[in-house]
Amino acid sequence: MATEILTDRFILRSFVQSDLDDVYKGLWHPEVIKYYGISYKTLEETQAQIDWFKEMEVNHTGQWWAICNKDDAAFLGGVGFNNFQAKHFCAELGIWILPQHWGLGILKEVVNSVFLYAATEWKLHRMEAVVESDNHQCISGLMKAEFIFEGKRRECEYKDGRFIDLNIYSKLAK
Repeated sequence: MATEILTDRFILRSFVQSDLDDVYKGLWHPEVIKYYGISYKTLEETQAQIDWFKEMEVNHTGQWWAICNKDDAAFLGGVGFNNFQAKHFCAELGIWILPQHWGLGILKEVVNSVFLYAATEWKLHRMEAVVESDNHQCISGLMKAEFIFEGKRRECEYKDGRFIDLNIYSKLAK
């Protein structure tokens, strides 16, 4: 089971089955999935995401947490890392936040805590984030969390009837 992480304002805890409704609310929401690589059309389909969170922990390929408000335990989104490559000490960061909580500095606070945990407990040296070039809000948050822009993969994915660019950002353990 994933370790609980406490930040100044948030509790990052393992996803549990009872989070299914909240995960669905995020991963079907048009504003969330606009720049996110995964979406679900039904609650039943969303079960695959809950299963994926658990599978990563069992297989030691990553770890994800539910982001919850410290004051009232309200569910705000998800954050974690996946595609962990032990040989290379690296993994890919992922985060999504319910739209009503955007613009509150959540990304910087939780991403820095997850990075510190991964660097300490998983001996991670490099964490990278792959972000659609038009996702300016996420890019701003990553920059505030001291991720460095490495480059752009031009028109490397086809989404919603058009080719999109992906930016690569990384943070290294010091």
